[in-house]
Amino acid sequence: MNTEKTAVHFTDNDLISPANPISVNLIGAGGTGSKVLTALMEINESLIALGHAGLQVRLWDDDVITNANLGRQRFFECETGLYKSVALINRINRCIGSNWKAETVKFEKDRFGRLPEKARAVITISCVDNVQARFGVAEILKEASYRRNYQEEPKYWLDFGNSQDTGQVLLSTIGEIKQPNSEKYQTVASLPFVTDEYGELLLQSEQDDNTPSCSLAEALEKQDLFINSSLVQMGCSLLWNLFRRGMTEYKGFFHNLKDFRTHPIKVA
Repeated sequence: MNTEKTAVHFTDNDLISPANPISVNLIGAGGTGSKVLTALMEINESLIALGHAGLQVRLWDDDVITNANLGRQRFFECETGLYKSVALINRINRCIGSNWKAETVKFEKDRFGRLPEKARAVITISCVDNVQARFGVAEILKEASYRRNYQEEPKYWLDFGNSQDTGQVLLSTIGEIKQPNSEKYQTVASLPFVTDEYGELLLQSEQDDNTPSCSLAEALEKQDLFINSSLVQMGCSLLWNLFRRGMTEYKGFFHNLKDFRTHPIKVA
């Protein structure tokens, strides 16, 4: 008889019944980030309908909209030349009457090594397009977590990454999350950073060409049309389950759109 307990991570209590909306830093407003923002709007509206305080999102991106962004990303021709973050946040706020914020700078330390203002958020979601930016986010989150206070204490990091037709989504905790006593499950308080667990793999997989695309056709040579949206739907479902179920047996997945395979990564 197999008596081995299933390993699970229970959601931090502050996310389940918060007094105020949960702060979220969304980093990147491109092919993945623009779609994650739409999913966050859906999560927010659903949480509020269930009596939850909802989300307060801050979108970080210093890039402007070009013709290459039309079609594959959540932008329109009339928005070319605008900051991606401003265009998207204005649209969301008009749609649901929220007061979400746009930052037209990169989520990175300044030249004096200081953390960006508003770097602290309960949940950080990164949709960056290169590995070094991902390591930069990890460094900022680790440093921000040391500055303990009772407001905006960082709890979770959800990272999205992809190449042309493959990708992955990984959930990490920022420090340990207190777990309840359980006779049924093996509770796991800490989920490692993607940069710690898969750092070497990320560095090996980084593509040499990170130059911006000049057209949609050129962009599609680098990333297939639906790789971003397929990652977003499953990745944001993981986030939704943290709120709805209050626990997760999985901390992410590897996804291959070319041959329609997805490999879940269990909490361990």
